Amino acid sequence: MPQFIAEIKDSEGKIRKEKVAATSSEQARLILQNQYPTVGSIKRAGMSFSLAELSEMMTSVTVKDKAVFSRQFSVMVNAGVAMVRSLDILQDQCPNVKLKKALVGISGDVQQGTGLSESMRKYPECFDKLYVSMVEAGEVGGVLDQVLDRLAVLLENMQRLANQVKSAMTYPVAVGALAVIVFFAMTIFLIPVFAGIFEELGTTLPALTQFMLFLSALFLTWWFWPVLLGSIFATVTALKIYYSTPAGRLQIDGFMLKAPLFGDLNEKNAVARFCRIFGTLTRSGVPILNCLDIVRDIAGNQVIADAVERAKAEIQQGGMISIALEKEGIFPPLAIQMMSIGEETGELDSMMMKVADFYEDEVEQAVKALTSVIEPLMMVGVAAMVGVILLSMYLPMFAVFDELG
Repeated sequence: MPQFIAEIKDSEGKIRKEKVAATSSEQARLILQNQYPTVGSIKRAGMSFSLAELSEMMTSVTVKDKAVFSRQFSVMVNAGVAMVRSLDILQDQCPNVKLKKALVGISGDVQQGTGLSESMRKYPECFDKLYVSMVEAGEVGGVLDQVLDRLAVLLENMQRLANQVKSAMTYPVAVGALAVIVFFAMTIFLIPVFAGIFEELGTTLPALTQFMLFLSALFLTWWFWPVLLGSIFATVTALKIYYSTPAGRLQIDGFMLKAPLFGDLNEKNAVARFCRIFGTLTRSGVPILNCLDIVRDIAGNQVIADAVERAKAEIQQGGMISIALEKEGIFPPLAIQMMSIGEETGELDSMMMKVADFYEDEVEQAVKALTSVIEPLMMVGVAAMVGVILLSMYLPMFAVFDELG
């Protein structure tokens, strides 16, 4: 967002310069007029960056930040605190620099008569389509405090679910990284010590020992590490470029739903996320087709996003949600059946929430099961790797002892 510098006179009568983020000089003036009695000339800032600006550029608004804001905002609105006053209080105590600046701008807009959702729409890096649509529905229905509370619950659930999936992947990644470090350390520092001993013995070395000595010598060459790091960088870059293409994104996202060990977990996580968001949106009064658009945009998986888009086309023609989604073959039969019951009874939002509850519990159980399987496998793998390296070093010694005996 552009930065503007303005001359202002503060409450003590001192004239100084103030910097503000705004979409235009007019908006910058409105924002500053809400904070200072006198605002003078305003000009757009140059390209120089301060540490504070650099910090803001590198800061992102997390799900947790939005959940805390929503919870606090809901309490204030429910308590009857004026909206502008609530926003001012929240921006004063907001620890996130980017969100704080957005709240300053939103407060100024609301004070000038702009709707809350309309103002939030100007800050997509802080408030996505899901958030803005729910706030808009809350404004129209006069239940903003309830919608903000639902947003807080939704975001907290999303954060908890993401943390569970992350925790399942953290352990194998950490142990795998440790195994790689141990392997390189033993190969680079331990094996050369034995290499000198083998040279003095002058005995014929087993194939395994020769292979490990070859690896050790390879790792100690000057060109190995640049080639290795360059290959890793090239592979990661190629995958990113491929993932940025429609076909690549579709193929990789499809693999993530079918991958060994993690595929089932990712699928359950996607179903829980879809149902939680869809149920929260419909309960807040957002139209069904708009709900599908929002869920599609934030699905996080191209296979699911495409399935939702195709289902939406059928629903627009009068089809039922459960039938349209069933044809896509993405959602489990249990989820489809519960959606169908919700449509038949007119309680689709409640049924979606129950489906979300069920699959969130399934994710939690899947994480525990996955961890219980991966932990011993990783430990056995690390032990086997260390054992093979040590065995390759001691085999020649055993051969020498046999000859001497």
